Amino acid sequence: MWHNISFSAAIARQRGTLFPWSAVFLGIGVAIYFNVRFEPGQTVLFGLAVVTVLCCLGARFGSETMSPMLAAAAFIAFGVLLSAAHAHWSRAPVLGYRYYGPVEGFVVAVDRSQSGKIRMTLDRVVLKNTSPARTPERVRISLHGDADPDAPSKYEGFVALMPEPGQHLVLTANLSPPPGPAEPGGFDFRRFAWFKKLGAIGYSRTPVLEIGPTETHGFWLRIERLRGHLSTLVRARIPGEAGAFAAAITTGDRSAMSRETTDMLRASNLSHLLAISGLHMGLMTGFVFACLRFAFILIPGAGLHWPVRKLAAIGALMTGAVYLALSGGNVATVRAFIMISVLFVAVLLGRRALTLNAVALAGLIVLLINPEALVGPGFQMSFAATTALVFVFGTLRPHAGQSRIPARLRPVFAVFASSFIAGAATAPVAAAHFNQVAQYGLLANVLSVPVMGMIVVPAGVMALLLEPVGLGWVGFWVMEMGVRWILWVADFVSGLDGAVWKVITPQKTVLPLIFLGALWYALWKGAARRIGPVVIIIGMILWGQTDRPAVIVAQSGRTMGVMTPDGRVISKPRGDGFAVRNWLENDGDPALQQEAASRDGLVNDAGVTVFHLGGETIAILAGRGAKDRIIDLWRDGVWLFYGGKIDVLPDVSGCKFFTERRLRHTGSLAIYPNPDGGGGIHVVTAAELAGNRLWVPRRRARRQDQ
Repeated sequence: MWHNISFSAAIARQRGTLFPWSAVFLGIGVAIYFNVRFEPGQTVLFGLAVVTVLCCLGARFGSETMSPMLAAAAFIAFGVLLSAAHAHWSRAPVLGYRYYGPVEGFVVAVDRSQSGKIRMTLDRVVLKNTSPARTPERVRISLHGDADPDAPSKYEGFVALMPEPGQHLVLTANLSPPPGPAEPGGFDFRRFAWFKKLGAIGYSRTPVLEIGPTETHGFWLRIERLRGHLSTLVRARIPGEAGAFAAAITTGDRSAMSRETTDMLRASNLSHLLAISGLHMGLMTGFVFACLRFAFILIPGAGLHWPVRKLAAIGALMTGAVYLALSGGNVATVRAFIMISVLFVAVLLGRRALTLNAVALAGLIVLLINPEALVGPGFQMSFAATTALVFVFGTLRPHAGQSRIPARLRPVFAVFASSFIAGAATAPVAAAHFNQVAQYGLLANVLSVPVMGMIVVPAGVMALLLEPVGLGWVGFWVMEMGVRWILWVADFVSGLDGAVWKVITPQKTVLPLIFLGALWYALWKGAARRIGPVVIIIGMILWGQTDRPAVIVAQSGRTMGVMTPDGRVISKPRGDGFAVRNWLENDGDPALQQEAASRDGLVNDAGVTVFHLGGETIAILAGRGAKDRIIDLWRDGVWLFYGGKIDVLPDVSGCKFFTERRLRHTGSLAIYPNPDGGGGIHVVTAAELAGNRLWVPRRRARRQDQ
């Protein structure tokens, strides 16, 4: 009996603070959808819909104790339904084969690949000899060789076309379906591409031709073109990397930024300055709010008869909406705009806005619009930082009057504290997704964030306002000085010894445990909140016990990575570079492929790479003449990988043989020794862990000997 009383009392204590849990439970439902290995069928979805309705009714008319639990169940079920509906709405044709030939389409976005190459996304695509039903709705193409505007052409006087949104282009390109995970259980680009309706990716080395007039109608197309013009203006006024950085924080256009600068910012934990998020939105709208309020006060009698504060809030809110449109509308910017909107609406209503309820409302809206954002680092880092800041400063607010910090130093303390809190909150997410921790990130942020807030953002706003009257150069000059300081800090900090600490990719359960533990501590009222830190510690312990595969084989069947005491050794110094880079990053290994290939641990003999594990032999054949050596290795206990095609196979059933055709079905492979220590190996395929999902190509089962 006392158990029921205690539970009822604990639930009753949460009254008035339950709203933030709605976003948590909706997120749990979304996470469930994206982590199961099967696609919920109509029967399952109908059952979830019934559960959602019944739980909503129960929450509405049930007891005070049961209503919160039923509401939580309703949010979880609805999260699964919402994600499934969005996945089905995102359905679009996906290229099922490799294509080489002419590609026609309209440019809708321009950015840079991880290697630093210009790439463009085409819409309304036309492929030669391909029916509309099989043609991808969108494709993304990287520009190399004569197609690359950054590279010199071998043709005298030829200048490669720089793509812009709205252009009608044609080019010759190599296209392939979106690739699967580089290793089993790794990041699945196919899922990302599915929700972007991106049916193929590829590259081109031939000139890009404009074959029709540039489209100028359509709201979003006009916005994209305006973004492009503003980016060009900023880079024209501020040359070099400083201009590329300024364009990135003004319009979200990073196409002009070099990979070296991006790596430098990431190593110093300043890459968040590139993401137009709460920092930029808050600084910009706060600056506009202060300027408008001051301007209204200067009008005689306005301060007495006009609602100056509310008028300034409306102006700042409208400015934030424009900034959101110009930034491209990524998750962090949408979240920031929602938070700012809540803040200024609260000003209009005369209420306090910086609460966890506002964060939860922003989370609900973002998940309703893009539930797939939950599994991405942008959403996780953005909300982790915002939740931590609101919670900590909300906790400190009642004690603000007792602070011993002098009033003049409180802004400095606020900057330092904000940098520390946000850095600590986002560190696990950044480490899990990017496999590194910036050791001196706090130092870099303390030296850079005040400059961003007091110099760069205000100067940028003033530059754009003064540009029509020919005085924009004043603001751009001030902005350039601030940006150059930030880049200098990033260069200095990233160059310090031990600036970057590489970490291993955690198990799938680690981040959810850390998030749930932190949220439980922040949201739960009562002694039971102490469970939160315990859950976080459990997650960190599991992170330290992550077991990396002893052997990984690329989907191509041409490259193998073997874990040794000195790190993973790669079977060859070139080839499958993207996959190999992912393996090493997930290992927490800073080595490049050539360095990893020079390590000891593999036996290479005339195109045959061999490794022995658990009494089994794992062999990869590559290079010229490799096909002729298949018969030499064909015996019991051999796992043989050949990244080519073969028509006739020897009649020996004991050999596990993987050709190009079979590997397209299985994807990459991870191989572990059997945990019982009795010998043998355990093999996991990427297809096995990916499951039967909408974004996973459905192929007929292949015979084992293919």
